[in-house]
Amino acid sequence: MTDVIILHGAWHQPAHYTELADLLRTRDLSVEMPDLYELSLAESTAKVEAIVTESPKPPVVVGHSFGGVTAGTVRGAAGLIFLNSWILDVGESPAALLEQTPGEPGEGLLAFPDADGRLRLDPDDARAKLYGDVEESVATRAVELLRPEPPSIFAATPTRVSWRDTPSIYLRGQQDRTIAMPLPDRFAARCSRTETWDTSHSPYLSRPAAVGDLIQRQRARAAS
Repeated sequence: MTDVIILHGAWHQPAHYTELADLLRTRDLSVEMPDLYELSLAESTAKVEAIVTESPKPPVVVGHSFGGVTAGTVRGAAGLIFLNSWILDVGESPAALLEQTPGEPGEGLLAFPDADGRLRLDPDDARAKLYGDVEESVATRAVELLRPEPPSIFAATPTRVSWRDTPSIYLRGQQDRTIAMPLPDRFAARCSRTETWDTSHSPYLSRPAAVGDLIQRQRARAAS
């Protein structure tokens, strides 16, 4: 039985979400955190849907940041929670949306190619934009866990989506500067409900108990 599936964002890994997962487990919820690193969108979707199918009751799927791209394609979930996430429609890609929406100075993350051609985040920029309201020791560990991503992540393009037919909530952080405006408005409009918190990009680290409460509310709403 899986109650909650947490999908990590780009440059992140499941270990970033351990505190949230542990908190949910203390509330008697079963949590899965699949590693989607370097998988195509189709492969990521299939991996998550396999977990959904194996669960006797539909779980809630939580997508953080780029994890929302996969979350928005997963069929069979009881509900979807998007934490400062990307939500793509059929035929859209992050690259195309960013080209259409260049954003303001200071928005977005600073990334540079490494010797293998993968994109690495600037640590200081990541600290400020991803974890701006996170306690120093926790933020330092989170930055250390970041890993390079292939540029191909920006080409992910859904051929089908599930967010149209699944109860969903979009959580927006007022301090988030990682996604160019007005894209968060577009993504939030694709959800059943929206909540706005005074957080940066990673409320699962700065306010894990509140995110846990949000997940439980979404589970209860989906069951009613």
